[in-house]
Amino acid sequence: YYHTSCNLHGNVVFLLCMCASESSNNLCHFIANLLHRCGWSLPIFSITKEIMQDESEQQHTPSLTTVRSDTSEEGIRSLRPLPDDSFSIINEVIISGVGSMPIIKDVTESIAWIATPGKFQTVCRTNDGVVPIMCNWISPAECGKELDSRFPGCMTGRVMYVIPFSLGVICGPFSKIGIELTDSNYTVLCMRIMTRVSPKVFEALGDGDFVRCIHSVGLPRPARRRVTRNWPCNTDLAFLVHRPAEREIWSFGSGFGSNSLLGRKSMALRVASAIARNEGWLAEHMAVFSVTDPRRREHFMTAAFPAACGKTSLAMLRPTLAGWKVRCIGDDIAWLRFGDDGRLYAINPEAGFFGIAPGLSKRTNPVAMAMLRKNCIFTNVAETANGEFFWQGLENEIKDKTVGMLNWEGRKWHIGDDGRAAHHNARYAAPASQCQLMHYKWDSPKGVPIDAILFGARRPRGVPLVYETFSWSHGVFTAACLKSEVCFEGGTKKEIFHDPMAMRNYLSYNFGEYLQHWLGLEKSGRKLPKIFHVNWFRQGDDGELLWPGHGENIRVLEWIMRRIEGDQQCGRETAIGVVPFEGHLQLDGLDQVRFDDLMSVPPEYWREDADEVRCFLEEQLGQDMPIGIREQMERQEKRIGTL
Repeated sequence: YYHTSCNLHGNVVFLLCMCASESSNNLCHFIANLLHRCGWSLPIFSITKEIMQDESEQQHTPSLTTVRSDTSEEGIRSLRPLPDDSFSIINEVIISGVGSMPIIKDVTESIAWIATPGKFQTVCRTNDGVVPIMCNWISPAECGKELDSRFPGCMTGRVMYVIPFSLGVICGPFSKIGIELTDSNYTVLCMRIMTRVSPKVFEALGDGDFVRCIHSVGLPRPARRRVTRNWPCNTDLAFLVHRPAEREIWSFGSGFGSNSLLGRKSMALRVASAIARNEGWLAEHMAVFSVTDPRRREHFMTAAFPAACGKTSLAMLRPTLAGWKVRCIGDDIAWLRFGDDGRLYAINPEAGFFGIAPGLSKRTNPVAMAMLRKNCIFTNVAETANGEFFWQGLENEIKDKTVGMLNWEGRKWHIGDDGRAAHHNARYAAPASQCQLMHYKWDSPKGVPIDAILFGARRPRGVPLVYETFSWSHGVFTAACLKSEVCFEGGTKKEIFHDPMAMRNYLSYNFGEYLQHWLGLEKSGRKLPKIFHVNWFRQGDDGELLWPGHGENIRVLEWIMRRIEGDQQCGRETAIGVVPFEGHLQLDGLDQVRFDDLMSVPPEYWREDADEVRCFLEEQLGQDMPIGIREQMERQEKRIGTL
């Protein structure tokens, strides 16, 4: 393995979840063997007196607490209970300033690099000057230089935590094991919510393979630089790289989100997508949920949406139609494999929710709000003087609208003041077991059989509320063309960005090979799900949304279920797919909804879109465009040309 001589200088090792009966000598032997297998040589011969064992079940059960920073260099000082009607919170973190120009750092994901021997293993063979949007390639030699300039000695004076975790239920046939080394206690707490951390992971691992994850905040002690607001990080040197063939992930400099929780996007999507390609399955950025009608007929679906397009809200839907129910399996990542019966089965590899807080409320997602009553970690939200949390979207739900609070930057703030209460990427981490709408099969080792795959995004113009694609290959083409409106500069600037399959930045191999892998899943004897496209965000000429969304989305899911069950009379063909006939989408009680505006396929809009899509695919895929994608593109162009 690379870096067999990398010396991190972690002076204390805290081995999570080892059995209390293990002796220190046995622990040292185990750690030495583990790190040898990881390919890391560490000075651990002197740790026998310093090792700490997890002897208390209490450490496995997150408590209702707030984490405070002390006034020393940095660190967590104390854990104290909050009022019974309040919430746990981590605040006053992740802000950095440079001169008089505030620079917000360590709050978004770093550029994720993929290191492979051949460039075109990672990116497509495109024309010179084309910047690939799906993967960022780095050569092994350059990767080695970047790591060598950062990691030696990076944990000096800090506690190094060893986190054994399983994605998927421990010992499950579809599950994968990872081991993360980190010097961040925040990472430890979040990983224990988001993954399955247990002594049983070691038993399941045996001599088997696992994904090697190493993370450091990049700030050895004594600190040579000022630690801003007690949040240790080194974002000037932030670096995140994946070596899929070696099953390694290295992250330096950041302590936030998926930059440090390496079991999430880095392992569960980037590394897993490469493993999935080799083993014949899929690792996707998808929610998984079930829909049950009043006659108790249940269908399982997945939904692939870009960020902030409603995956979590859909997976936790509270239907407005009587007798219908939705149950959640997962809201962010799905691993999909074919079963012996030829059907595609999905599991949720995670054990928690790591969601965006701003915009969340009892109106937009009451299920998620109820889930946040205990055992949660909040990052970069505001805390009120009476111990409650606050973020944008809760203005009408907070008890005392005049209460003073500390915003995410630690400044005194009131509703109506300038600036934000919470950072726009403020997060919560909550155990999945606390969601009252979790399906009883949410952690089934086998997974659940998928009948429909939904792709969707924010499209303010031209795109119907829902349509079914004509075939599996047409569905893959439609997903490859996925685009979504993204807000910049505080929401004052909006642009449409391509996000193919909702996997932009989450893929670790050639985009063309990825699309071909999807196309290649269509084989004799397999029962493939139907593929649909949804758009909750279409606007009228006045800029107002045409569809109420939220719980009313069950009406769209009802139509999708009818298509799954073979109802050919409820839809009509258009140039882009099958849309509902008027009268076949249940709109009782929605008198304000204008059906024709919701379902129209404007010819001029789609002709322009077809030209833009061709330009995008030819530019991004280059010589690696699959024949099946080109054929579907040309067929759709021909259909649009007849409008």
